Amino acid sequence: MPKIRIKYFTDKIDKLCYIDGKSDWIDLRCAEEIKLKQGEFKLVPLGVGMQLPKGYEAHVVPRSSTFKNFGVIQTNHCGVIDESYCGDNDQWYMPVLAMRDTEIHVNDRICQFRIFEHQPVIEFEEAEHLDGEDRGGFGSTGKA
Repeated sequence: MPKIRIKYFTDKIDKLCYIDGKSDWIDLRCAEEIKLKQGEFKLVPLGVGMQLPKGYEAHVVPRSSTFKNFGVIQTNHCGVIDESYCGDNDQWYMPVLAMRDTEIHVNDRICQFRIFEHQPVIEFEEAEHLDGEDRGGFGSTGKA
């Protein structure tokens, strides 16, 4: 099992834990009291920094209940933190935009992350035709 060095920037949030069998995403918590008016932007401090292993990155995304509970959207939609962001002051943040007046409290579960290996080097080969079944053009939903 890989070990990841973690620094906590506050003792007011619960420690991170991996819940085996439930999900392989790990919740992150708000590290300070935040009040936002509709339309305001804020970098929400998550109270942690990590030293990821070489060749790995973390993807930070909202929880499924984030918008319902707090009325905020993550402005970069998926934050990618690579292993170079590992200094002693490199706290993780979630950039949010308030869609309504809201409050986020210390220790509220606001987002989640997962660790991924970097994508391998790939080479693109141009083709006139693709061999797969034609599904109608627009992602998994078929027709546009």
